[in-house]
Amino acid sequence: MNIKSFFTVAALVAVNCAFGQTLEKMNWFNEPSEWNINNSTLSMFVTPKSDYWRISHYGFTVDDAPFYYAEYGGEFEAKVKIKGDYKVRFDQAGLMLRIDHENYIKTGIEFVDGKYNLSTVVSHTTSDWSVIALDRPVEYIWIKAVRRLDAVEIFYSFDDKEYHMMRNAWMAANCPMKIGMFAACPDGDGFNVTFSDFSVKHLPDATRTKWLEQNQE
Repeated sequence: MNIKSFFTVAALVAVNCAFGQTLEKMNWFNEPSEWNINNSTLSMFVTPKSDYWRISHYGFTVDDAPFYYAEYGGEFEAKVKIKGDYKVRFDQAGLMLRIDHENYIKTGIEFVDGKYNLSTVVSHTTSDWSVIALDRPVEYIWIKAVRRLDAVEIFYSFDDKEYHMMRNAWMAANCPMKIGMFAACPDGDGFNVTFSDFSVKHLPDATRTKWLEQNQE
């Protein structure tokens, strides 16, 4: 390899390292019929009559809504900007953190009774649901999730600057997790949603970091 070729390869490696995970490299679970990626923005038409829920209160289990993800281990900070054309009851879109079909978190905006709600569902065999009603419609929102050890802290923001916590949930530590963008339309005939500025940032393992600090040479 001559010196010019060497530097060309090195530059390509540097670019890949700098940009890391891209939307084009991610995977579909329940791929919708209509979707597009353009300028680092994922757009989709949400599959009608689709959702994620397990058993409690309603008595049924569904696992059939679109979810676009990449898989990560360890601790992380995930963030995305969401904009949706919500129309009918339970239209929803946001972040999903998923270990398997029995253990997952979905969190974002959910349209209920004509109001926008910050919504989080945590499932461990059965699902629970928490909401924070907003006093006005919002054009878009940022959702951020931080996984540390066996806890996931979930935050929301209207400007990507000031974040507020909306949930702290248990999720098993030290196992891979699928992280990405989901949307569901349990009642309606589908709606359009866009996701932008999606990122997952690796966080150094807290337990290992503590051990290294206590066992310096």
